[in-house]
Amino acid sequence: MPTNAKGRRRKPGRTEYNGTTNTNPFAFCLRTGFYAGLIWGAARWLLYLIHFTKVLPGFLADPFFRQSFLKTVWGHLIGLGCFIVFSIIAALIYKAVLGRIAGPWPGLFYGLFWWLALFVGAGPALGLFPFFNKIGYDTIFSELALYLVWGIFIGFTIAFEYTDEASREPITAH
Repeated sequence: MPTNAKGRRRKPGRTEYNGTTNTNPFAFCLRTGFYAGLIWGAARWLLYLIHFTKVLPGFLADPFFRQSFLKTVWGHLIGLGCFIVFSIIAALIYKAVLGRIAGPWPGLFYGLFWWLALFVGAGPALGLFPFFNKIGYDTIFSELALYLVWGIFIGFTIAFEYTDEASREPITAH
């Protein structure tokens, strides 16, 4: 285990107490976005399989592939991959805009923002799925719930990493 100048052991990833850690923000956001996309993309896929949502798992890939392909297993996997890439980009944007705000509320509103942007704005306008009033209540509420917890996952993970004061306490010898 690494030691400091006085020979005391310190935890990996921490410097002498100066209020900082060695966490690389870009790499951390890549990991957070990847796992957010993997976990909540798999949840979206499950919601589609049990008919809680009518929106294809690969709706983000719709401009590049035919819908008949996106309804296959390979299309579902490509959809999961697109959701992972989308989540990575969303995590990087979150870190840049809201990364220093503590707590789960910014993440909740961030998820709500993306749901509104996709399901009320861009999705119907680009023809990815029907308009908001024609998509069905089960799809609306399932997707809304998913995007809220997805936003909380991204927001709270990033906020906790960069606002957790306990990890910045001075190292004491025991």
